[in-house]
Amino acid sequence: MNILVIGGAGYIGSHVTRELIDRGHHTTVYDNLSLGLRENLFAESTFIEGDILDSPSLDRAMSSGSSKFDAIIHLAAFKAAGESMVDPGKYAVNNISGTINILNAAVRAGVRLLVFSSSAAVYGEPAYLPIDEEHPTKPENFYGFTKLEIERLLGWYDKLKGVRYAALRYFNAAGYDPKGRVHGLERNPANLLPVIMEVAIGKRPMLQIFGDDYDTEDGTGVRDYIHVSDLAAAHALALERLARGEQSLTVNLGSEQGMSVRRLLEAARRITGRNIPEKVVARRPGDPARLVATSKLAKKLLGWTPTMSSLDSLVETSWRAYFASSE
Repeated sequence: MNILVIGGAGYIGSHVTRELIDRGHHTTVYDNLSLGLRENLFAESTFIEGDILDSPSLDRAMSSGSSKFDAIIHLAAFKAAGESMVDPGKYAVNNISGTINILNAAVRAGVRLLVFSSSAAVYGEPAYLPIDEEHPTKPENFYGFTKLEIERLLGWYDKLKGVRYAALRYFNAAGYDPKGRVHGLERNPANLLPVIMEVAIGKRPMLQIFGDDYDTEDGTGVRDYIHVSDLAAAHALALERLARGEQSLTVNLGSEQGMSVRRLLEAARRITGRNIPEKVVARRPGDPARLVATSKLAKKLLGWTPTMSSLDSLVETSWRAYFASSE
């Protein structure tokens, strides 16, 4: 297939692009490099520098290939939940308006298959665990709201314009390509594992643990971490399902394993051999004690099973990437 990967120079996007190349697909990456990195581009892939807010640029991109694109994978978004609460306009314009531009350009170009990078942030505070796709969607931050609104837009474009889609609700993406082919590290990461890695290489002085008095086995928050290579495989499987003529779908992507902050930290200390100083600080408002997914629907519809998402795999692949960058 000939696939346009929008946001393909980012952390998840580069792993998705690598997976598609490995499966024999032709890929073109479209990215404005505001968050993505040139180091994450592959020689086997075509690169177009462009912005999703620039409709003429999107139109040119979708007509630039030697043949029409068969599908689009959309990963371009601002994703810092805290920032989205301070600057919602930035997130509304980029995430929602940018997606409308993508959808309209796709319709004009005759591209009718789209895989969308959604988020577990659409759920908000868990009403029950594990979270399935029938769980109420009540986002607690504006970032999650933008993802939910985009899912609703996709439903209408499917109904009105025949754009079939897969909305993939990620839980906590972590880890790096086990073969070491993705070299660019996230800029100013806010997620736990890359922050731990930055402390391990001396880029940050210590790890802040936001609360150690939760009702969990060690008092720290528990989250569902999914290896980015497992996420990438799910994108390819979702694309192949749509290409077979199947209907649109929305599924969770998680490992179904809850890992606490302290458990992840102790694994990092063991694997890196570094001290990794810590400081317990106050809880963050709105942080639940546990967030764990069920991915039964993704397994049923996509035939997808995470194989890389063990605790040691997450930490080891991350450490190899961060240690290489520090040498």
